Amino acid sequence: MVEPANLPPDAVTYQLLIEVERRCRIAAGRLGEYVLEPGCYVYTGSARRNLRARIRRHLRADKALHWHIDWLLTQRHARVIDVQVSAEPECRLNARTGGAIPIPGFGASDCRAACGSHLRYLGAD
Repeated sequence: MVEPANLPPDAVTYQLLIEVERRCRIAAGRLGEYVLEPGCYVYTGSARRNLRARIRRHLRADKALHWHIDWLLTQRHARVIDVQVSAEPECRLNARTGGAIPIPGFGASDCRAACGSHLRYLGAD
């Protein structure tokens, strides 16, 4: 498992580095269907409590589809290759990540900072 071994006590935000090996189509809940190109993606999320449990849930294959990220992580050609944690607020960390927005609104249903998406496409390399 790629979860971080030690979580700093002030960590509330996490980033999943996701490799999509082949073009795939996902239906992300109410957002509709989208095609994701192969390459690296970063998903930024947070958990005020039980950060380790949230990360473990994301890394499990068997789970109910609840969050937008669940629809991506259950794809056969998508896998989490790294997990980073931070004390930095979710939207600030997401903004610093850069990259393109592949799915508007993804993971940002409750975002008040107008991030546009908490999933970023970093490219094919």
